[in-house]
Amino acid sequence: MSIKAIESRLLHLAAAVALGVLLATPVTGIAQSAAPAATMPSASAKPVIVSGTVPDETTRQAILASARAVYGADRVVDQLGVGSVVAPPNWSAYVQKLITPDLKQISSGALNIDGNNINVRGEVTNEAQRQQLVSDFAMRLNPTYVIKNGLRVGAGEQQLLDKTLANRIVEFESGSSKLAPQSGQLLDEMANAILKVGKHRIEIVGHTDSSGHPDANQVLSQSRAESVRRYLIGKGLDADSLEAQGMGAKEPVADNTTADGRARNRRIEFRIVN
Repeated sequence: MSIKAIESRLLHLAAAVALGVLLATPVTGIAQSAAPAATMPSASAKPVIVSGTVPDETTRQAILASARAVYGADRVVDQLGVGSVVAPPNWSAYVQKLITPDLKQISSGALNIDGNNINVRGEVTNEAQRQQLVSDFAMRLNPTYVIKNGLRVGAGEQQLLDKTLANRIVEFESGSSKLAPQSGQLLDEMANAILKVGKHRIEIVGHTDSSGHPDANQVLSQSRAESVRRYLIGKGLDADSLEAQGMGAKEPVADNTTADGRARNRRIEFRIVN
């Protein structure tokens, strides 16, 4: 079964040899970076074609209903057929658990379901989203289903934040959560970048190196993330869209046995989470 959308959103559940569903979006002529759902063009410009083969009319109607609930009845074009295929137990119910509004987080991609094999691909805005979507899908299924994560982080809003930060470090006074004076210019640039990405929730993530006690590092990383959040709110950003999260030394990006590595690990990251 397959659903094709003419512009940026793709959900593809493909019937290969026996049984499947395809929801897909041809991307010819669209921008590389898809607009967020809130700013997408009218639904009539993006029909979603559902195609493939399923075992019975009840399954066909149930899957079409799920697609229409997510994308709107006016967008869904029915090319879904019924054939002599054998579905795994409760296959229709599991497929419907995958056709949810979560799919709207994926642009320029496809979700392929062929029996118990699932392949999801397309663009998302950040790495956390890339992993979370597939994890959420897996939790809705039983262990007989195999999911291949073909999602990639797109060249959109998250890239703007990453490019603005440009591997620079938000600096603090030694052993403190007080921002160093030289961090002001960098955070002013980040504030402007966050305004440009629109209405997203931004997670400000604090990290430390591995020196010291893990509990103290956790507290310090949280406090530093909160200091950055307060600074950005002071620059006019919406408090409700900013979250502070301390990770301590749990996510190093460099070797903690060297001074340079420890300096790189003491950092603030900005992640678009929705």
